[in-house]
Amino acid sequence: MADVLISEFMDKPTAEGLIAEFDVHWDPNLWGNRDELLAQVSDARAIIVRNATQVNVELLDAAPKLEIVARMGVGLDNIDVAACKSRGVEVCPSIGANAASVAEYVITTAMILLRGPAYFATPDVVGGAWDRPKFASGVELAGRTMGVVGFGSIGQVVGAKAQAMGMEVIAYDAIMPADAPAWGGAQRVTLDTLIADADVISLHCPLLPQTRNLIDTAQFAQMKQGSVLVNSARGGIVNEAACAAALRSGKLRGAALDTLNIEPIDATACALFAGIDNLILTPHIAGVTLESNRRIAEVAAVNVRRVLKAPR
Repeated sequence: MADVLISEFMDKPTAEGLIAEFDVHWDPNLWGNRDELLAQVSDARAIIVRNATQVNVELLDAAPKLEIVARMGVGLDNIDVAACKSRGVEVCPSIGANAASVAEYVITTAMILLRGPAYFATPDVVGGAWDRPKFASGVELAGRTMGVVGFGSIGQVVGAKAQAMGMEVIAYDAIMPADAPAWGGAQRVTLDTLIADADVISLHCPLLPQTRNLIDTAQFAQMKQGSVLVNSARGGIVNEAACAAALRSGKLRGAALDTLNIEPIDATACALFAGIDNLILTPHIAGVTLESNRRIAEVAAVNVRRVLKAPR
């Protein structure tokens, strides 16, 4: 059995660098074969995961030699952090490594949704139609207010890019102290104020019991008419039924959901979102680009090397 287990897809050159240094077992699909995963992890000192591998008590019990869980990404809802800590297993997310990719996704989807159908005119134009009024009803990003929920490493980059686009930035963070230097990049407001005042709401908070259904029917009712919601954080933070209702009613100009409550989405979600044309759904890839894949893999590899090569 290997010292290092990689259970999901990873930047190939970075993985090959680890393979040259350690005894590595790399199977991008291992996360989906639980029995094989538990067998392979029995001798592992390190495991490198994304968000699909469930690092829970069952896995930790099967991995008595485990010293580090290196997470290619920032969310930790698939990792039992408390159980890792109690066993002396270090949990190392790749904080900040995919922030630029997520921020670009937020700005891009917000611009598309604010312009309405403008970017989807190709079939009409190719078909000979030249209906300028139909596709010219959008609004500009500049001059509007970006509301960032969760002003950590990713939220701060979103705020900076929004400011560069001419937006005012307001932000809410449940744990960041009021005197934190990061607040120099945004006006600190309450969640209720943000929901009521923002033209674009971008979510960057973790999924916790207190954030599940954070954006629900009551919050949609408080939003500006014609506002836009972008969730590139975690499914479950947005109540999907309430979001679909707000989109269908015209309360929201649009929404981009990169993360869903169940991934891949089930038949219920398919039926819920079917036929909504002011909705962008993507398969949890806001932070996944060629560049960010390399960066998060490199951070994970550095952490694995640090732990495994440390004096014992």
